[in-house]
Amino acid sequence: MAYQCFTLDIQDKVAHLVLNRPATLNTMHPVLWRELTDILQMLQRDAPARALVISSTGRHFTAGMALDVFGADSGISLNDGNAGGRANIAPQLTDMQQAFNLIEQLRMPVIAAIHGGCIGGGVDMACACDIRLATADAFFCIQEINIGMTADLGTLQRLPKLIPEGVVHELAYTGRRLPAQRALALGLVNEVFDTQELMVEAALQMAREIAEKPPVAIWGSKQAIHYARDHSTHDALQQMGWLQSGIWRTGNLVEAFLAKQQGRAPEFDDLPPLKSFADGSYELK
Repeated sequence: MAYQCFTLDIQDKVAHLVLNRPATLNTMHPVLWRELTDILQMLQRDAPARALVISSTGRHFTAGMALDVFGADSGISLNDGNAGGRANIAPQLTDMQQAFNLIEQLRMPVIAAIHGGCIGGGVDMACACDIRLATADAFFCIQEINIGMTADLGTLQRLPKLIPEGVVHELAYTGRRLPAQRALALGLVNEVFDTQELMVEAALQMAREIAEKPPVAIWGSKQAIHYARDHSTHDALQQMGWLQSGIWRTGNLVEAFLAKQQGRAPEFDDLPPLKSFADGSYELK
C-alpha cells in the first residue's frame, strides 16, 4: 500500500517505517496521524513482523507538529471560546495521544533511529518507543513551550521515566535542545553514531536479532518492563507470575537448546493475528 507520509518495508520479520516528507521536515500533518495509526493498527492486528524500526529522511527526524494541524481545512480545532469547545479539547487530545500509545502497546519492540532534530511531537513519538538510537548531530527539543503551550502528547508523562526529573524540568521550561551526547549520558538514547547510514543499519541489525527470538517471550518481556515501570516491585513480581503462567512454552526452550547444539538458527512461532468484533467479518446466522 502507498502512503503519503511514510514508506513501509517488511523483510525477514522486520518492519522499517520511514517518515518520508523531507521537504516539509517531516512535520506531523493530519494525514501523518491517520497513516501512522493505520500502519500501527495493521502491525498490531496482523503481526507480519517481530520488530519495528522507525527512521526518517531529509534534514530532521521530524520538526514536530505541522502548522496546519489545527487549521480550518484539517477538520480539527481547539475552540477555547466557550465551555463546550473547551470540553472537546480533552477527547481530541486523547485521540491524538492514541497514535503514540499504539507504539507503546505494539506487540513487538520499536526502535527509533533519530537524526537531526527530534522536535515537539517527535519527542512524544521517541519516548513511546522501546529503544532509541541517534546520530551525533541529533537533538531533542520540547518545542511546545517555545510556542506558548504545554507539551500534551506524552513527553511530560514518559520522559521523566527515562531521564532524571530535574533535566525534564529544565527542557520543558526552557525549550533548550538536548544534544545527542548528553542524551546518551542521561540514558535517553542507547548509542550515538557518526552517520545516519550506520545508525539505521545498527537499528535494523538489532531488530533482526530481536526477530530471531520467540515473539511471545519478547511480548511478555515488553509487558513486564512496562508494568514494572508503573507499579511497585511487589505488584510487578505478582504480575510476572500471572504473565509467565499464561505465556510459558517448554517447546521454545527445547528449540533454543536444540538449535544451539545443531549450529542453526532457532525457529519460533509467530504471534497469531488478532481478531476484532469491528473487522466486519461476523454475520448473524
